[in-house]
Amino acid sequence: MGIVAGLDSSPDFTRIVVCDADTGAVLRQGYAPHPVETPDGTARPSDVDPQAWLLSLGEAAGGGLLEGVRAIGVSAQQNAVVPLDAQGNTVRPAMVGGDKRAQVAAADLIDALGGREAWAQAVGCVPQAAQPVTKLRWLAKTEPENAGRAAVLMQAHDWLVWQLLGRPVRRTTDRGGASGTGYWSAATGSYRSDLVELALGHQAMLPEVIGPAEAAGTTPEGLLISAGTGETMAAAFGLGIGLGDAVVSLGASGSVMAVHPEALVDSSGMITSLADATGMHLPVVTTLNAVRTLRGAAELLGVADLEGLSDLAMKSTPGSHGLVLLPYLEGERTPQLPHTAGMLAGLRRESMKPEHLARAAFEGMLCGLADALDVLRGRGVEVRRIFLLGAAAELSAVQAAAPMLFGAQVVVPQPADYAAIGAARQAAWALGVSQGTLDPRTPPVWQGAAAQVLEPGEELAVGQAVRQQFVSVREQTHPGAFRA
Repeated sequence: MGIVAGLDSSPDFTRIVVCDADTGAVLRQGYAPHPVETPDGTARPSDVDPQAWLLSLGEAAGGGLLEGVRAIGVSAQQNAVVPLDAQGNTVRPAMVGGDKRAQVAAADLIDALGGREAWAQAVGCVPQAAQPVTKLRWLAKTEPENAGRAAVLMQAHDWLVWQLLGRPVRRTTDRGGASGTGYWSAATGSYRSDLVELALGHQAMLPEVIGPAEAAGTTPEGLLISAGTGETMAAAFGLGIGLGDAVVSLGASGSVMAVHPEALVDSSGMITSLADATGMHLPVVTTLNAVRTLRGAAELLGVADLEGLSDLAMKSTPGSHGLVLLPYLEGERTPQLPHTAGMLAGLRRESMKPEHLARAAFEGMLCGLADALDVLRGRGVEVRRIFLLGAAAELSAVQAAAPMLFGAQVVVPQPADYAAIGAARQAAWALGVSQGTLDPRTPPVWQGAAAQVLEPGEELAVGQAVRQQFVSVREQTHPGAFRA
């Protein structure tokens, strides 16, 4: 089919990959940071002029990068809201990221609809500060004039697709991106415009949700633009995960998501019911404490970096000589213990050594993520293979403990621009469907990610014992924390 491109507009930069449409092989790539200046030159702003995304897109695509490309897919940061007026101009800068300004607005919205369960039933998720629906509530409360002018609501990838197509009358999005807004239900496949009104104070125009293999349109030059999607969904598509696969992401906080054939409604709010970029579903469970647990342990032990902490932990043995670290350093979402603190249990004279505390930090972090995995497994989600993402996935202590604690094969993909690759794969799919060479129900088969594969093997029983040690301490400290 020739060549296609995938564009990923992350919070900080634009990455473009050009791929062979049949195999997925990356042929060339471009990169440019967003020209976003912050007041103090450090912290990422909560408000961004979306024109910055276009400027870095143009720079990343320079030097003839897109020459010969027949279709483009767009992935972009999730949770960014671009409010437009009736003429299509931005009312104010885009509201991006995990906006802590909106925490009060999230609580207001939860109460306004009648509680967490009401939101879970309505759209499969409970409002968080970062979500678009919550940002709309914040806008209505703090900038009522701007809120009143907001006639059209778009997300980052919607807006970029619209711009690439020359700002047509038709505005589109995909089910993956829509599922993160807080006003579209993955279970019903439809918007809840009443929730937009609840948040913003009035109705607004929302993009049309098109199918995974549909094209959003074609430029006058004949370049096909696919539906686009959010970064999470694009990365999952780029990795090639399917039924039986889960992805564990190790950032400061952690997340666990898996492919499932249906939307999950979770009255506790621990599961966020997202849609993926293929027509399936991506239930997600997040933890507040992942790599921040390791960084805290490294500081406590006076270790320079996480590699040093990992080396130290490898001098200990599974179970950390009885030490158990409950890693709830920032409170926790899974289980819902927002006001709790972490705890170190099992201190004995023989366990009071740096290597055992280092090992307990790794085991505590991974057991917390295993708890999140069990939330999904408990709802019938099949998990046979786990993709482990993030820089910490390369650490030897993580790789030694993860397979036995998760009880499954662990795949550590080589670092790559999986969101951009997923966007390119979506472009190839839409191109193939438009030409009649691909089925709209079956995406193109691309070569899988190069990866290291780790098996639990004979360590499985040891891992189960370590998990049980962790669960016992958690239950003694927070009895019934996982009961609905």
